[in-house]
Formats: sequence, structure tokens, C-alpha cells
Amino acid sequence: MAGKQNIRHLTLEELENYFLSIGEKKFRAKQVYEWLWLKPVQDFDDMTNISKGLREKLAQHFLFPSIKIDTTQHSEDGTVKSRFKTHEGHLTEGVLIPTDDRKTACVSSQIGCSLSCKFCATGYIERKRNLNFDEIFDEVALINQQSLEVYDKKLTNIVFMGMGEPLLNYKNVLKAIERITSPEGLGMSPRRITVSTAGVAKQIRQLGDDKVKFKLALSLHAANDRKRHEIMPINDSNNIKSLIEALNYFYKQTKNEITFEYILFNNFNDSIEDADELIKVYRQVPADLINLIEYNPIEFAQFTKPSEEKVEAFMRYLEKNRVNVRLRRSRGKDIDAACGQLANKG
Repeated sequence: MAGKQNIRHLTLEELENYFLSIGEKKFRAKQVYEWLWLKPVQDFDDMTNISKGLREKLAQHFLFPSIKIDTTQHSEDGTVKSRFKTHEGHLTEGVLIPTDDRKTACVSSQIGCSLSCKFCATGYIERKRNLNFDEIFDEVALINQQSLEVYDKKLTNIVFMGMGEPLLNYKNVLKAIERITSPEGLGMSPRRITVSTAGVAKQIRQLGDDKVKFKLALSLHAANDRKRHEIMPINDSNNIKSLIEALNYFYKQTKNEITFEYILFNNFNDSIEDADELIKVYRQVPADLINLIEYNPIEFAQFTKPSEEKVEAFMRYLEKNRVNVRLRRSRGKDIDAACGQLANKG
């Protein structure tokens, strides 16, 4: 309804003022605020310690749009992919990735994506809009609930590696992380959150100025501008030199962990010469790690996966040159939940 405000966009103080204005006790605001963030519910009716009359009044005065789970798929390896539906019917996806010692939520920041990376299924979908901070919070809360139901364990980590470019939805992503890490929210440590970017140099610097506490991952995927431009058009306006400068600035301001993400594509970026170029970039940034990622073929792209021997040789060469490298095996491939596969196929 026009004129109604989203209740989750109110501060606690604004909620208190609202309750006082309708002749209610101030403490009601704290009760409602806890339902919104601490023990998140998705409907006024679920606020069980609030009277029915007061819940109806809240529904008359405020909107409570939330993301709901539309479909869920379970992989043979234990990965759970959820398709979420927004209040107006848009779709986005999130993934629960379990290991023995971690339960990680991979969340989306946009509906679709505008970057058109050639190897990523999401890049072939039109960007509809940014997700609001409360919708991103919903994704995490819902995946946390799944983790408790399926594995009897809370989430341990969150990665912003789902659909969209987090740094092109800067304010909502930072506000969502603020809610997720708040003691009045999910209370997660920011050190267990990684934001992955395709490389927006200006916003990487902004993260440094804002003294954020979470980790940063750069999706590099090619270590020279010619190849990177071929697969990631964003490299036109954010070349490797500008990204190196931005990452160094970010580290100087925050001392936070930086990781490089590097997907191996057969006969494109998987030669020893490519490895040498990657080492040169790695040496110019105080990066903790290079994550080598298995490529997951998608129907729109021409890329294929290198042989195990080629992957092994690439990795061993990096290790021989004292690079801290890890091979990240893909999870949830059988349900299109792996890296680069999120595309709302249903």
C-alpha cells in the first residue's frame, strides 16, 4: 500500500517513538525489534508475545516485505540450493555449503547481474535490481535455519559469492553485514564473512576508508589485461594495475585478509606462462591465498575444464614458487549450485 514504510527500515528509536505515539509502552519496540532481527520472523502474526490487536495495528501501518524460499534442491554431496522469491516475485539464489568443520552460506546481493562475465551463468541474466539490506539478511537467516534443520549446526561462515556484484550494491551489503554481525542480529563475527568482487577499484578503496572488518576476495581469473578483458568486461574500467593499487590501499587501511579467486579454463589461462603472470600479480599485493577453482561448464559459454594433470601442474608450479594456493573443489554441481552456475533455472 502506498505510503506504508518497511518496518525493518526503522531504527529502534523510531520504533519507540511510534509506539509512544499510539499510546503504547516503549518496551514494545524492543520486543518487535527482537522479532525483526534477533529471532527473525517473516510475518507480524509470528510475533507471539505481541497482542493480536497490536499486530493488526502494525500490519495496517507498516510493510513487512521479506524473502521467502520458493524451491529447495539437495545435492548428493550435502549442498542445499534455495531459490528465493522477493515480495514482488523476483527470483534470486543462495547456497548452503557444508563441510565437517564449516557450514557456509553463499548469498546473492543482486537480482541478476550487470557485469556479463563470459563464464558465469548469472552474467547472462539481466539485472533487475539490487537486493535491500533486509532481503540479504533474510537470505542468511533462512540458510542458517536450513543449517540448523539439516545439520543441527548454525552457520559458521558467509560468502558474498552468489548472484550479482556486491560492490555495486555497496550500501545495502554493508548494512546487511552490520545487521548480521550485530549482537541484536545474528551475532556473527565479521572475520567469518568474505565479500567477493569482480573488481571495482573505487569501491575497494571505499571499503578501506570505511574500515570494514570482513575479508575481501578478488575474482581475478586472468593475470593480464588482454585475457581478463576477454572474459570480464569490467576490466575495461578496472584494469589489473588499478586493482592492485586499490587492494594495497584496502590492506593498508584495514589489515584484512585478501584472497585471489582464479578459475582455470582449458587452454586459456592454465599454462605455466599464465602461472608466472599470476605469481607477479600475487607478489604485488599482501594476499593470503590464491584459491584455484574448478570450472563448472554452463550451456551459454564455450569454456571447458582443464584435465586433472594440467590443474595439478599449475598448482605445483605455484607452490614451488612459494605461493600459498588451495584448490577449491566445486560443491553442488548436480543441482547447478556450484561456482558460476546460479541462474534461476528452477
